[in-house]
Amino acid sequence: MVKVAGAKPAVSADVAVGRRVLLMEANGLAAMAAQIDGAFTRAVDAMMAVSGGPATATGIRGRVIVSGMGKSGHVGRKIAATLASTGTPAFFVHPAEASHGDLGMVMQGDVLLALSNSGDAPELADLIVHAKRFGIPLIGITSKAKSVLGKASDIVLVLPPVEEACPMGLAPTTSTTMSLALGDALAVALMERKGFNRDHYRVFHPGGRLGKQLIKVGDLMHAGPEMPLVDSGTPMREALVTMAGRSFGCIGIVGLKGRDKGRLIGIVTDGDLRRHIEGDLLAQTVDTVMTRSPMTIAPDALAVEALREMNSRRITAFFAVAGGRPVGILHMHDCVRAGIT
Repeated sequence: MVKVAGAKPAVSADVAVGRRVLLMEANGLAAMAAQIDGAFTRAVDAMMAVSGGPATATGIRGRVIVSGMGKSGHVGRKIAATLASTGTPAFFVHPAEASHGDLGMVMQGDVLLALSNSGDAPELADLIVHAKRFGIPLIGITSKAKSVLGKASDIVLVLPPVEEACPMGLAPTTSTTMSLALGDALAVALMERKGFNRDHYRVFHPGGRLGKQLIKVGDLMHAGPEMPLVDSGTPMREALVTMAGRSFGCIGIVGLKGRDKGRLIGIVTDGDLRRHIEGDLLAQTVDTVMTRSPMTIAPDALAVEALREMNSRRITAFFAVAGGRPVGILHMHDCVRAGIT
């Protein structure tokens, strides 16, 4: 078989379909990004007002209630989960269940985010009426502004008129991708409005690998009397007793005078002991044995970063220091026990 130089390898029909679908959905996202306008800002304002503002007279802050039927419902569940995990209280209400008692979950002070590509899903009717009756702001995500949902919404986010990736134009594909991405955009905009940071994120994600990666040194370190500390000038005989009693394999040396007062000025490790073992070790003070200006870490540093530094420097513990003063000590075993690897 002769190969033609520069010819592109043939692709299967499946690969061609996959590429076509992805490009069609990507074009839908680009079209939606191009048309985002003030309605998006008003939607963020409405959700911010209930989830980030003051509590109501009953002491309850509002929530974002998300609803949708069929594929829109599946997308709505994901949007609610994303909002809730990024600092905006939210949950999903199934529209059919709402008509059989779950309307009681949607209260004044909430905001309703309803999804329907056609905008005419009959199952949403009772939720729409409930929102109007109790003055609950309604945000609609639909491809038809003049639909029932579009007309009823206080704020309508219209999906651009692009083709579904389904060859028959029937299965929700491009439209659900756009709706999902629009929900992500709302969640991220709210995060940035609220100044949502890593600390907040860790509160909502304490479990799993992600939560462990966000644990800080201050969460694991030993503080107060647990720290192996002695003053400058302490005889090594006494220092060794402290070192043996704390089981960290080191002791920190704290200054007593001038600018060094209360500051960590050195550390004595097992390695320092080995280097001075040939002399009269017990007759010396910590100042002659210690390593000056030891490596330290901030208590708000990530524990995973501390563990990485320990491994790269071949040490087993770090003193956590704030303003030059020791506030804790973190051992490699603390990280391992917390499941940080």
